[in-house]
Amino acid sequence: MVRLFPRSLFVLAAFALLVRPPAASGHGVPESFAELAETLTPAVVSISVEAQAAVSGQRLPAFPEGSPFDRFFEKFFESRPAFSLGSGFIVDASGHVVTNAHVVEGAEKIVIRLDNGSEHRAATVGTDPKTDIALLKIEAEGPFPFVSFGDSDAVRVGDWAIAIGNPFGFGSTVTAGIISARQRDLNAGPYDEFLQTDAPINRGNSGGPLFSMEGGVIGVNTAIYSPSVPGSVGGSVGIGFAVPSNIAGHVVDQLMEFGRTRRGWLGVRIQPITPELAEALDLASEEGALVAMVVEGSPAAVAGLEAGDVIVRFDGAAVSEMRELPRSVALAEVGRRVEVVAVRGGEELSFEVVLGELEEAEERLAEGSAAPERADGGGALLGMTLAPATGEAARRFGLAEDARGLVVTEVTADGPAAAAGIRPGDLVLDVARRPVASVQEMRNLVAAAREKGVRALVIRV
Repeated sequence: MVRLFPRSLFVLAAFALLVRPPAASGHGVPESFAELAETLTPAVVSISVEAQAAVSGQRLPAFPEGSPFDRFFEKFFESRPAFSLGSGFIVDASGHVVTNAHVVEGAEKIVIRLDNGSEHRAATVGTDPKTDIALLKIEAEGPFPFVSFGDSDAVRVGDWAIAIGNPFGFGSTVTAGIISARQRDLNAGPYDEFLQTDAPINRGNSGGPLFSMEGGVIGVNTAIYSPSVPGSVGGSVGIGFAVPSNIAGHVVDQLMEFGRTRRGWLGVRIQPITPELAEALDLASEEGALVAMVVEGSPAAVAGLEAGDVIVRFDGAAVSEMRELPRSVALAEVGRRVEVVAVRGGEELSFEVVLGELEEAEERLAEGSAAPERADGGGALLGMTLAPATGEAARRFGLAEDARGLVVTEVTADGPAAAAGIRPGDLVLDVARRPVASVQEMRNLVAAAREKGVRALVIRV
């Protein structure tokens, strides 16, 4: 079980959906799910995973050094296999299987059990922890029964949904429920947009399919909101989550073609627009994504985007909330030219950006990151103590030699800086879109803002 909120009364557990029988309602109530279940069940599989789990925190019994007992217990306590169960579904006749990445994490042996009772070894083609999707390949000759992805964007709240999976190892369990909500953000990853259902999810259901009444896979069952009671495995309270097919299908296509994901990369760090930021930036609304930083040499930098810009459209689609932008960029094809519309100084500007590859950029940035040096200084302002990012102040907080701006050395607990989320070690780059190199420069900008009656000041860190 994967708990997203440990030690709380309710936790998010990474298991797939098991749905209670639907109650009768008005429009389109089916007399039975039997025919659909008979058609779909052969393509749903049970997954048994064996992984080597190291045993830690165990004290070995005391025996004379070199004795047979000493060698036996050392080998016994060194490691032991860990077993887990999950679900999945076949997506083509050659035997490619989709499941959750957490189901096969660390797997040394994967066994696929089909609905007809036959068992086959499987290999991992690729995994994507960011969406918790994995693609496996059955190591046997086909053809295999398979199902296809449906359109999760067409799903409406209140639509019927069918889940098939392997709860507690029982296998081929069919349940039904409705779609309770769409686009749920669980803070589980950068691309959260879960379908919510009243289907119960139990141990062993992870990675199983959620079907529409047309028989298409509209989601990959992944998590539940469940009570955590000491001594129990956690049960469903009717709030389950599935990765939408339009996200899962895109990942599966890339894993199938490349063995890994290739997401689009813009090269900006963004933050949501609060009412205070909207007022300070003189924006008409709180829609869009505020660019906090542009990565040097990135596609965004080459196109001319700057920190402080507010991205309101990407590739023809409006960006209503900040979290929409990363998903839209990730789903865009690497190397494609897209239009990005941003607001700067009250004016809408259009930029043509040739998207890079996120995974390649992450690897390059990780290799290029160096351990910085550190700093210190003086000057209190807005509930924080500031100093130029040079000398001892730079060394103290681990800043690079070429760092510019002001380093925050202290923050008053109840001051404006703390309320805005600023912490010691942050580097203030600019204030009201103006770079600052000294405390006096920042003091002058703050004073000027106060004289104008400005209630909120934009500080980029």
